[in-house]
Amino acid sequence: MSVLTRDEAQTRAELLDVDRYTIELDLTTGEETFDSRTLIRFSARADADTFVEVRPAELRSVTLDGQPLDPATLDDNRLPLKNLTAGEHELRVHARMRYSRTGEGMHRFTDPTDGETYVYTQLFMDDVQRVFAAFDQPDLKAVFELSVKAPESWTVLANGVTEHTGDGRWKAAPTPLISTYLVAVAAGPWHSVRTEHRGLPFGLHCRRSLAPYLDDDADELLDVTRACFDRYHEKFDEPYPFDSYDQAFVPEFNAGAMENPGLVTFRDEFVYRSAVTDTERQTRAMVIAHEMAHMWFGDLVTLKWWDDIWLNESFAEYMGYQTLTEATLGGSGGTPPRKWGTDTWTDFGVNRKAWGYDADQRPSTHPVAPEAVDDTAAALMNFDGISYAKGASALRQLVAWLGEEDFLTGINTHFARHKFANATLADFIDSLAGATERDVPAWADAWLRTTGVDTLTPHITPGDHGTCTLTVDRTGNRPHHIAVGLYDRDLGDDGGHLVLRERLDLDLPQTAAHPIGKRPALLLLNDADLSYAKIRFDPESFETVRKDLSGLPEPLTRAVVWNALRDAVRDGELPPAAYLETARTHLPLETDLAIVQGVLAFASTHIADRYVTPEERPAALATLSELCRDLIRRTEDGDNPGLRLIAVRHRIDVAAHPDTIAAWLADGTVPGGPELDPELRWRVLARLAALGATDEAAITAELERDPSATGQEGAARCRAALPDPEAKARAWQSMFGSDDLSTYLFTATAQGFWQPEQADLVRAYVPRYYTDAVPVADRRGPAIAVAVGRDAFPTHAVDAENLRLGEECLRDATPTPALRRTLADQLHDLARALRVQQGRKEN
Repeated sequence: MSVLTRDEAQTRAELLDVDRYTIELDLTTGEETFDSRTLIRFSARADADTFVEVRPAELRSVTLDGQPLDPATLDDNRLPLKNLTAGEHELRVHARMRYSRTGEGMHRFTDPTDGETYVYTQLFMDDVQRVFAAFDQPDLKAVFELSVKAPESWTVLANGVTEHTGDGRWKAAPTPLISTYLVAVAAGPWHSVRTEHRGLPFGLHCRRSLAPYLDDDADELLDVTRACFDRYHEKFDEPYPFDSYDQAFVPEFNAGAMENPGLVTFRDEFVYRSAVTDTERQTRAMVIAHEMAHMWFGDLVTLKWWDDIWLNESFAEYMGYQTLTEATLGGSGGTPPRKWGTDTWTDFGVNRKAWGYDADQRPSTHPVAPEAVDDTAAALMNFDGISYAKGASALRQLVAWLGEEDFLTGINTHFARHKFANATLADFIDSLAGATERDVPAWADAWLRTTGVDTLTPHITPGDHGTCTLTVDRTGNRPHHIAVGLYDRDLGDDGGHLVLRERLDLDLPQTAAHPIGKRPALLLLNDADLSYAKIRFDPESFETVRKDLSGLPEPLTRAVVWNALRDAVRDGELPPAAYLETARTHLPLETDLAIVQGVLAFASTHIADRYVTPEERPAALATLSELCRDLIRRTEDGDNPGLRLIAVRHRIDVAAHPDTIAAWLADGTVPGGPELDPELRWRVLARLAALGATDEAAITAELERDPSATGQEGAARCRAALPDPEAKARAWQSMFGSDDLSTYLFTATAQGFWQPEQADLVRAYVPRYYTDAVPVADRRGPAIAVAVGRDAFPTHAVDAENLRLGEECLRDATPTPALRRTLADQLHDLARALRVQQGRKEN
């Protein structure tokens, strides 16, 4: 497919004004394709040639101003429009389009539970041309009028309110001016929960087979939605700009969610079939808040080109976490905080921020606001931890430095100036600069145009009369406004508790050493986590952390410390065994679920699976297993089911012997609870498969018990994990020898295939991976390419030969941009794991 370049988009935007799309889709023409008719009304400012994008199975007819154009002139995905004259034009395109099985374009899914079929669009970046012809770039906004013919039993959802006009035909209200990638359709026999709020129709929608689970959570989902909606209207002067707010939970969705105006689509794993923790509910609430923020950041005001992705994603990420916190704390009448948003920034610090730190230390790092993104293929690679987590961290730092009042004043100016239009970084900086006397352009240059993570190291110097001063060394050149926490031991306690003496505000770089009084037991840089930097400890503070980490009073403070320890392991400054011992000591006393989950995830998937040698791995698994047993014992009274659930999940994942978890599966319960729901049953079975303690008959029986889509994925994961040469050959063939697997089934199979316990069995597949990954990524497109690089990569093979093969592939083969980027990141992480295993520090 020809990708659109920035220069081509600028040229076309200078030539065209697009007024309106009238789109007719017929979803009744079969299981493989659908019918698409598009009328585009546009005008040209001068006589010129241009093109329109469309990717059909068959291009049936094209007319321009009533004159037929030859469909054979279609070149890949570009239909040339020659000899346009200045003035108004009408382009009509009739095409037969393919349904997708990879979540790109018009995705079609048949629910194995009940046989019902659903379709939905994901048109992000350049996939609108898989559904209808379009001038496919974000700064050619237009009005969209959509009509859909669907099976009679279906409901059709779209960006605007839809009306059933009879005979399976639906018509959506015209949209305001929006970008092509934001058009949305979702059709099928949806189960819906509808209400109104502030005069607008609100709706929740899911597959019929998930109806009981959506109904169970509908009050909570609508409570979150209403609270965030109201809070955004308190923050923003511009009202919600669309005519309705539907949230559809759709199957096999590649992202977390998509901010289609008026019809947000979510992965339907957010409709929980099995037990989840309050932190997972909070994550779902944050995603709701994030996508709603996009109604202003991205939909009302849209980036001009993809180099300003951060104007969409960084703002939605920051606003999602911050607004959820405010909506939680903003209850009236003395009502307690809602459980879905009480520690959002702790969750961000433990989980999302680590994503940003990791991405920013890889060779593929880029500025939050890169100066040039040459084409859409390059832009797609920038939807990563930098555009989301680092960008949100930068905005949090900006608010701390600027003050929230001035920040919101600038935001509202930006909306007023650019509503229903497009904007750039320069436009945003100009809006913000008008609200403050601070040097916002200089801040933007330092924070948004640079790469890498600064490292902050404290130095405490003794002075007269037992007092000390603080100086902070900084690698990197960004200014930081941070809090410095000074913690003393609670002398009235029997030990282990720390009390906050003072939290100092400090601007970096310093102009002079800062007095801190007597030496604290712990000095913590970036307390409250307001900036984005790796931090280190002075020797005395590190000793306090080792002994008393769990005695810190606030979860967010503990999250900062755990992140610092994580960074130290990755940089080769803290042995993996020391991290595990710290976790073994302090995690049984931890009360915050996000911290417990984050620490256990890093300890198992990074340390036990990659950062220790194969010889050291059994001891690491034993430590983690003992830790999980401690957490399970601690929760026997049933007062913390979320903590118990996390402990049970990880106890399953780190089991080195099958007996205990096999007994759980046979009994259908963990002694003392919880009962094994579908998620836990598949988790146990997958681990038993990896350990060689189950077989195909057990997998088939479990699939009969749970024939759902999630069950299909669980069975694929288990079958690929079986330590049997024939099972491995079948799994490999399904991933790389055919194109039948959906993205979800490909991912599940890949997750099961590589197991550290099976290194000898799969050794021959490591070189095959580099041979087979390139063609399948090329054939199947970006979504599968990312899954090939992310999930099918042999991460267990932490050795020089794997690294050599990967580097050779990047050098000599021609992987697609999506695969090349993902492979480069994987190889960087592999090289890091090798250094950690060898006890070498990061250069």
